[in-house]
Amino acid sequence: MQINEKQLSQVNNQIQRLIAADNFYGKRLKEAGIDHVSTVEEFLALPFSEKEDLRDAYPLGLMTCKEEEIVRIHSSSGTTGKPVIIPYTAKDVDDWGEMFKRCYEFAGITNKDRIHITPGYGLWTAGIGFQNGCEKLGAMAIPMGPGNTDKQLQMMMDLKSTVLCATSSYALLLAEEIEKRGIGDKICLKKGVIGSERWGEKMRQRISTELGIELYDIYGLTEIYGPGIGINCKYDTGMHIWDDYLYLEIIDPATGRNVPDGEWGEIVITTLVKEGAPLIRFRTHDLSRIIPGECPCGSSYPRIDVISGRSDDMMKIKGVNVFPKQIEEVLAAFPELSSEYQIRISHLDGKDSMRIYVEASGSSDFKALQQKVAAAVKSKIGFTPIVYVVELGFLPRSEKKSKRVIDERFQ
Repeated sequence: MQINEKQLSQVNNQIQRLIAADNFYGKRLKEAGIDHVSTVEEFLALPFSEKEDLRDAYPLGLMTCKEEEIVRIHSSSGTTGKPVIIPYTAKDVDDWGEMFKRCYEFAGITNKDRIHITPGYGLWTAGIGFQNGCEKLGAMAIPMGPGNTDKQLQMMMDLKSTVLCATSSYALLLAEEIEKRGIGDKICLKKGVIGSERWGEKMRQRISTELGIELYDIYGLTEIYGPGIGINCKYDTGMHIWDDYLYLEIIDPATGRNVPDGEWGEIVITTLVKEGAPLIRFRTHDLSRIIPGECPCGSSYPRIDVISGRSDDMMKIKGVNVFPKQIEEVLAAFPELSSEYQIRISHLDGKDSMRIYVEASGSSDFKALQQKVAAAVKSKIGFTPIVYVVELGFLPRSEKKSKRVIDERFQ
């Protein structure tokens, strides 16, 4: 996938606005003597922007228009450092709603659906983004927000919700509660639009089977509008990205160079028409790949694969670089195990240790299974972890995102 003439023209409009605003990126462009780009090569020579740049701009240093044009702000849900504040103009809010409406349409959702929205409202982009798109579509929004599972299920039954919008963690919690209470026959859900966290195939299968619904991956991040910048279609061959609003690259995280379509790397996004806080070549740290070729649905929007993790979620244990996805891949190979796991890293007696807690999907010899899993993990990462196979439901459930990795070494 290569940037086209129209997109280059849109980038140049953004460059002019950033230079005029004299924000961090405008200053960077001035220092480099750049006021426009004419070729793909010149675009690829533009500097990256990073989350730290956005934090340094707190509170409103990202704004590239008059303050009276800003109608809303949102903030990232990061737990470390200063928050990132993103200002939106009325057009930004409208554009985001149009993208989200498109997501619903690609999932086969219509104005006859009743959309049950459980992501959080407030400064986060989640709940209000799902609602904005729902209202653009003309469907019935049920703006529940997170928590109060008893009320969620009551409203789901009484209002006959047909679409569930949630994190995968909360969708799983709801699925388990519905099964526990024996109310599956009173639930009318047909589809689930799931986002906000990486989730494995086992978790996907559990949610889909237990709720009896089709699942759709939605992609987005607060810095780039929020959720709704891409979704998979019914053919489930990757998430379509709305390239009339965004230009997406995949780079090698180590070198910063673009990789060929089909190769895995880090997602970098340029906003083509955003007014309040445009970003050029923003490093998301999300790992995926551009899927070459055409989708069976006939859409020309480019596709990316599921998010496999983040380039910054690497754990260094016993001198070895370990990614959570590596552990997840090993656990997925055991049918006796469920989707839920937790990794705890500690430092005792001068040594690092890794404990893996994973739920069994049924009754089995836990001790023998622990030994098999430990051996499989060792062959994957090079050292033996301590493995605890526990009963289904033992690990904590979350109404937001599940915390999969707990590093106790620095607490």
